[in-house]
Amino acid sequence: MQDSAGSKIIPTRYGRYLREHEILRVSARIGGDPIQAAEAARREVLVWAQNRSGGQLPTEAWSFEGFEVFAGGRTSVAVRIAGLDSDIWAIRADDPDKIVPGRIWTTEVVIGRHKAEQPRFSLRLLASSQETTLDVSPHVPGLVQQVSENHGLYVNNIDASFEPVDFIDEIDVKTLIDLILDPTRKIPIFVLSSVVQPDGSLSPLIESAGLARATLGIGFVAVVSPEASWALTDYFGRAHSVFSGGVRAYLPGFSRSANPFDHRLIVADQLGTTEAKERCGRWLRLMAAQQSIRANKIGEEVLAFSAIRNSSLKLRQESLVREGATDTEKLVAAEVRISALEKEVAEERTAQDYFDEEAKKSDERARAAEAQHRASVFRIQELLGLLKEKGAPEDEVASVPETWADFTNWCDTVLAGRVALAPAARRGARSPDFEDIALCGRSLLWLANEYRDGRLNGSERDYKDYAIEAGIRNARCGGDEFEFEWQGRRETADWHIKNNSDTRDPRRCLRIYYFWEEETRQVVIADMPAHRRSAVS
Repeated sequence: MQDSAGSKIIPTRYGRYLREHEILRVSARIGGDPIQAAEAARREVLVWAQNRSGGQLPTEAWSFEGFEVFAGGRTSVAVRIAGLDSDIWAIRADDPDKIVPGRIWTTEVVIGRHKAEQPRFSLRLLASSQETTLDVSPHVPGLVQQVSENHGLYVNNIDASFEPVDFIDEIDVKTLIDLILDPTRKIPIFVLSSVVQPDGSLSPLIESAGLARATLGIGFVAVVSPEASWALTDYFGRAHSVFSGGVRAYLPGFSRSANPFDHRLIVADQLGTTEAKERCGRWLRLMAAQQSIRANKIGEEVLAFSAIRNSSLKLRQESLVREGATDTEKLVAAEVRISALEKEVAEERTAQDYFDEEAKKSDERARAAEAQHRASVFRIQELLGLLKEKGAPEDEVASVPETWADFTNWCDTVLAGRVALAPAARRGARSPDFEDIALCGRSLLWLANEYRDGRLNGSERDYKDYAIEAGIRNARCGGDEFEFEWQGRRETADWHIKNNSDTRDPRRCLRIYYFWEEETRQVVIADMPAHRRSAVS
């Protein structure tokens, strides 16, 4: 059973439901001698599992055989399938969250080798909880660092380093460029440009070591000096580079002709506070985790524990038949395997629902982008004609829409390039209860003109509690601030336009939530025109 978000729903004894959320996937190769490296890595994982099991693992665990340990929510189960040409060992370990009651973290690790090839290491991190949505900052489990540090992990051609890698000069940059342009790359490369700090040291504005540990195996953290940053700019061009304390995420598939907005740039001006720096790190971690799920398919780059266990149970059934086991023994084995098959089918459905939901989001973003593009072309052509005929300021002939049915189209045409509507704002403006359409239109015109001009001109004016017109003011969101997805990115709506109405009646209470997008130099409306519920309101 699944919910609308694609998370698997598991009934509990008391009628409440657990939702299983997949957080991230790791797929890599282990360095060193194939047989010795595989055994050493398994031992590292077992030490990690024992520390979380609340007791000693059975003797057979250390011989890398199958075992089961049930200890008050800290279940550990392992299976092994060994043949002449291949050897696959898998473990699934549960660990209750130390802070959030009812949340269970599940880690699945598979270490397998085929003939003389380097052994493969794959990991899935999942969380089961009664929470509808899971608000976490993804972090790769510590066992990945243990394996990487002691034996080496390699994702395609990239050494999965648990420390940020420094690129100092032009020679270093050539190596970084090769990594960024590698068509086989599956993980994002986060490039952090260094600046001189108040103490005279040279370092990036966000904490790089923690980011590298959190994204080990699902991201690569590069720290570039100012010299290296300029060399990067010379090669890629300013639109595709990163400099002066900024941070850029080069996603897989990047090229010199790529759309720069697809590879997020966070400029230094957006990293002026501790909260902003922490938010940036969280965004990058989320980006790496989401990309790891998209890039590593179950059954190919990453093996699911349930599939391996089912194969092991199938082999056990076949062995019982060959050995002439009793009907009772065969029945017990069949029931165990049926249960395992049901779990595997449920996981496949969950994965399919996840990708269906991602496809829907991508389609919605694409439709919005196409609509804005068409409207922008039309508006540019219209403005050129008007300016040629009479030189009128562009909004001198702009009238606000009279119906909500015309509102989004009016925004796309009249405000193109200055104000954009996020999907939630588009939905909110289709047929809301708010009655004063003209007021919404005037508010967006103020954002498109006076507010935007102030931003572009570098005005020092503080727009906090700024009176737009009688009873209408612009203010910081404060406790109503929220994160949302905008064109594949996590952004924060930190400003809003509001009226002075004491009521929350959606017919009279106005709220237009927005943020300033530095890269495109436009205002993005996150939601409107109703008041959003938050933790404080």
